[in-house]
Amino acid sequence: MEPWDWRYLQEKRRLAEFDLDEGEIKPYFGLERMIEAAFYTATRLFGIGFTPRPDIPLYHPDARAWEVLDADGKPIALFIGDYYARPSKRSGAWMSSFRDQQKLDGERLPVVVNVMNFAKAPEGRQSLLSFDDARTLFHEFGHGLHGMLSDVTYPLLSGTAVTRDFVEFPSQLYEHWMQQPELLRRFALHQDTGEAMPDALLQRLLAARNHNQGFASVEYTASALVDLDLHDAANESPVDVVAFERSALERLGMPHGIIMRHRTPHFAHVFSGDGYSAAYYSYMWSEVLDADGFDAFLEAGDIFDPATAARLHDHVYAAGNTTDALAAYRAFRGRDPSPDALLRKRGLAA
Repeated sequence: MEPWDWRYLQEKRRLAEFDLDEGEIKPYFGLERMIEAAFYTATRLFGIGFTPRPDIPLYHPDARAWEVLDADGKPIALFIGDYYARPSKRSGAWMSSFRDQQKLDGERLPVVVNVMNFAKAPEGRQSLLSFDDARTLFHEFGHGLHGMLSDVTYPLLSGTAVTRDFVEFPSQLYEHWMQQPELLRRFALHQDTGEAMPDALLQRLLAARNHNQGFASVEYTASALVDLDLHDAANESPVDVVAFERSALERLGMPHGIIMRHRTPHFAHVFSGDGYSAAYYSYMWSEVLDADGFDAFLEAGDIFDPATAARLHDHVYAAGNTTDALAAYRAFRGRDPSPDALLRKRGLAA
């Protein structure tokens, strides 16, 4: 099998194994329901509430604001959701802040925004999301919570201002709740009938998450390891990157039928700036953290376990960059993260 055959064949296998049709799934993932699900999860975990604030003037009519309140009803943040695509937006989805939390110059509450590019539904209907869209909404809201729950003194240490390989942990961890049957049965309701997703469809949907994970793991890891090799090379003379890549992949034993996710000559992550130079591995390291971190709730027997959620709040979401990232994780989890959790999450454990 050649590398250019892979995606064609894996799609045929996906259809044969799981018989999933996007059109069958989408009616159960209404945007309003998924926003409600994200808020519900935050309330169950951290005791916070969300009050709509239509009176606050915003930069676009499609944007919406919510005042975020703690368990005692005290305001702790303002959250803005800007969910619909429009010509003035760049593509993708992201979290940003108009004001970071701080206490250096009087207490300043954070103003956090989640920006998406979902298609806007006709009047009287709610926008429908794919499963991946819904997961993206939870992912960016996890980033948003990292900003909203911040409780530090200095703005430079506030919220998401943490190390590159830790910033994705709170967001990727939050995705796990969206994929739990307890949440899906409550919020994945058919747009027209209001009925919950049939259990057979739910089980097929969850089973399909691990499809092709071996391929995804290999194509990503190859890129991360070649990145590290390139930045570790002490040779100051010009490098033939194509030859270097070929040699590195041969040393790794790269399967013939799979290629790197990002070939070296156009590997913008690690050559267009310092952000991911020698740090492309951080996506998967963050996934080790989120898989192992969610296991803490599973081990407690409750995906909303109060004691586990309190540690997560205090040592991760509220702590900003006031603690070394590994020390913060240990304080939450009680030990170092284990890659075994990632293998189980991806369905690759023996």
